[in-house]
Amino acid sequence: MKLIIYITIILSLCSIHKGYALSNTMILTEPSIEDHIAQLYSELENTKAQYQEKYTLISLALSKANHGIKESITTDQKLYWLLEKDRLKEERERLVLSELSDLSKIRYIKGLQIIKILYEKTLALDHHFASVSTFHEINKIANPNNYPEFKNIKEVIGSKADKRKGFDLTKILGNNIYTSVAHSFISLFNNDSTSRAQKEESLKDVECILDFTLRMHNDLNTIYFETVFLQKSNENIIGELQQLFVDFTKPIKYKTPLKECRDSDDWDSVRNHLDTYLEALNTALADDSKRYKAHKMQINLEFPIDRLLQFITQYNAFIDQGAKFYEKFGIMLDSYENETQCASKIPVEYKKLKESITVAIEKFNTAYRPVEINGSKMKEVLYGLNEYD
Repeated sequence: MKLIIYITIILSLCSIHKGYALSNTMILTEPSIEDHIAQLYSELENTKAQYQEKYTLISLALSKANHGIKESITTDQKLYWLLEKDRLKEERERLVLSELSDLSKIRYIKGLQIIKILYEKTLALDHHFASVSTFHEINKIANPNNYPEFKNIKEVIGSKADKRKGFDLTKILGNNIYTSVAHSFISLFNNDSTSRAQKEESLKDVECILDFTLRMHNDLNTIYFETVFLQKSNENIIGELQQLFVDFTKPIKYKTPLKECRDSDDWDSVRNHLDTYLEALNTALADDSKRYKAHKMQINLEFPIDRLLQFITQYNAFIDQGAKFYEKFGIMLDSYENETQCASKIPVEYKKLKESITVAIEKFNTAYRPVEINGSKMKEVLYGLNEYD
């Protein structure tokens, strides 16, 4: 009896250490979330198959014990088979707990790996949003007052203006795109000291700049403010992920914040804390008097997985939202119909912004795309249930 129990525990520990080795992939390689999920399903199925073999052996032994009870002639024989049946039932109960424990460990390790990948994705998004939402650059290309050609015309008009008839805009209105353009046009066309040919030549110098800025001003501002909104939303996502890591590592008594863990590459320490926790769990599983403690420790591993799946739903919604925003940005930037005619006058920042948006759209569909884990897959990750079982 003891020999079978020891063999069961040893097999269980071997399965656990196989799971430990998987945690090294957090440090040595960087597979995608989909790769981790595929590995997760494979490992769950392999573990279930291993335990199914053990259940089959116990079922056969129970059938033999039941048959022995029926066929027993003496009291001693019947007592032997009754005790054997009780022993086998206890062994099966321990095996159930051991299987649940091993499945929880596998999901927990994969959960840590997924958290690490999601953190890298959100940090990359934060960097991207920060680069796009630079107000100075957006304002620079959206306002004609920032273009040397337009400034020159304003200076020429100002120097030739009739001080008796003209007036100067205040500093605030002078920097406003609409009032400064209107004031400059009125001053240009009402200036008697400038010939018609000079006025037309001046207009040609700035027509593309004015056309571009007046048409694209609102769109560029929309891109700026909505990108700032996405950046703030992404900061909230990062905060949620950092709190998730706290909740996830609380059972194993790892107290270093996610940012610090990532910056110092402290994943080895996370694994060491997990090793210690799993050793204590296996000790509790082997002792009938500590069965409640083992059950509680197992639940402590399960609960963070639930939180992870909730976060994945939140992350997916944010990525879907970001992708739609950037598709709209792309349409806005492509809507400037005179881009070909005014190619030489359009600022290089505008072209870089278009390229950045195009790259971002591609990344939202590849690098940042939603994690495909829902429905039956989510049930299996969280509860170890397969709808076809």
